[in-house]
Amino acid sequence: MPVDGFLVDTFTSIEAESALIGAMLLDNAVFDQISDKLRPDHFSAGGLRDIFTEVTQQILAGMECDIVTVSAAMGDKTSLSQLNLLAQYVPSAANIGRYSEIVIGRAKSRALMALSREINELAQDHRRGIEERVQEAQAQLARLVDDAPRDEFVSAYEGMTQHTQTLEDRAEGNIKVWPTGLADLDEYLEGGLRPGELVIVGARPSMGKTALAMTLGLNMAASHSIAMLSMEMPHNEVRDRMTAMLGNVSLSSVKRPNFGDGLEWNRVLEGVEKAKQLMFYVSDQGGLNINDVRSKARYVKRLHGMNVLIVDYIGLMSGMDARQPRAYQLEEISRGLKTLAKELEIAVVCLAQVNRKVEERADATPALSDLRDSGAIEQDADVVLFVHRPIQAKPDMNDDWQHYAKVSIAKNRQGRCGVISLSYIGEQTRFSDWSGPTPSRSAFSSGSRAGI
Repeated sequence: MPVDGFLVDTFTSIEAESALIGAMLLDNAVFDQISDKLRPDHFSAGGLRDIFTEVTQQILAGMECDIVTVSAAMGDKTSLSQLNLLAQYVPSAANIGRYSEIVIGRAKSRALMALSREINELAQDHRRGIEERVQEAQAQLARLVDDAPRDEFVSAYEGMTQHTQTLEDRAEGNIKVWPTGLADLDEYLEGGLRPGELVIVGARPSMGKTALAMTLGLNMAASHSIAMLSMEMPHNEVRDRMTAMLGNVSLSSVKRPNFGDGLEWNRVLEGVEKAKQLMFYVSDQGGLNINDVRSKARYVKRLHGMNVLIVDYIGLMSGMDARQPRAYQLEEISRGLKTLAKELEIAVVCLAQVNRKVEERADATPALSDLRDSGAIEQDADVVLFVHRPIQAKPDMNDDWQHYAKVSIAKNRQGRCGVISLSYIGEQTRFSDWSGPTPSRSAFSSGSRAGI
C-alpha cells in the first residue's frame, strides 16, 4: 500500500528502528529473537531499511557482522559514523523483542491508515453489491491482522506430480534421513530420523532416557549437526557422560579418578580425539519456555546448520503463562516443538517422564496413556519411544538381564510399531545394538519368582 509523507511522520518510531538495528550490530545473536517476525518493509525510513537488510543478510550468511563490515558492504549508502551512532544509541540489546514489537506495530498502524482510505472508497462504490464490498474489506483487514506467509492449497494432481520427484530422490538416496546408529531402531524408522519429526523418548526415572538420547546424538554427530538443551544436567555432568561414552571408561572412574584402579587416561584422550570430529553442541540453561527454545534453535541452526535438536526434558520447560494449568502449558510446548521441527527442517528428540502408575503393572512397560500431564504430547509426536530396563524395575533378576533394555516403538506415524532389544552399558551410560537371544522370562536369582 502507498504510504505518503504524512503517514510516515505520524505513524513511525525512528527511535525504535534505530535501537533495533543498533542491538543487532552490538550482539548478532539477538537477531534470532526477531528473525521470524520482522521484515525490511516494516521500517519506515529507507536508509534504516537498507541497513537492516544488509545486517540481516550478513548474519544469515553466518558472517560476523558489525559497523565496519556493514559500512564496507553498503559503500556510499551509509557511513561509518552513522552506523557507529546506531550502535551507541541502543539502550540495551536485551530489549530487541520490545523494539521489534514497536516497529511492527507502527508499520501495521500505517497500513491500517492507508487501508481505511481504500475502505472509504469501497463504501462509496455503489456499482458493486454491499456484501461483496464488505467481504473485500474484511479480507484486507484479516491480512493486516495476520500478515505471516501462508501455504496455499495444492490440488491432488499438482501435489502428486510434485511428489514423483520425491519418490525419485528416495530411489536415488537423495532424501534427507539421519541414521541413529542403532540398526534395529533405524529399521523401524525406515532409515532414521527425518526433517520435521518430533520424537518423544519416555521412561520412568533412571531407565536411561538421557543415555539413549545422548547415544543417538553422539552416533549422528559424526556426520550431522546435533544440539542438546540439557535443562536437567549442567555442563560438567554432560561432559562426564561424554567422557565415559566416547572413551569407553566407567563413569564412576571419571567422577573419582583416584579411586580403585584409577582413570584410564589413554582412553580419555582417545575420547577427546573422537570429540574433535563430532558436531555436538550443548547448552545447559534451565527453565526454558518454548520461545527460548525457538530462539536457541534458530541460533544454532544459523551457526552450525543443526539437523537434530535434543530437549532434556519437557517436564523442566516453563509455560508462557505460569497461571495456566500444567496440561495447557505442555500442550503449548509440544505443539511448539513440532512447529519448530517443521519450520527449521530438523528432527526434535524430546525426553518425557511417564506416570508412576506404570510401575503397578506386571511388566512395568509404559504405554502412550502414561505420558505425564498431557495427552497433547502423544498427539503431536510423530514417533514415541519408551525405554524400559527390566532389571531396574526388578533388581532380583539374574545377570542375564544386566545389560538388557527394550525400547517400545509405541507410535510411528510413518512406519511400524513394535519392540526392539538394546544393550545398555550402564557404567558408560550408553546403548548399543543387542546381540543374541532375549533373556528368558524365567531367569531370576534363586529364591525369587516375581513377575517381570
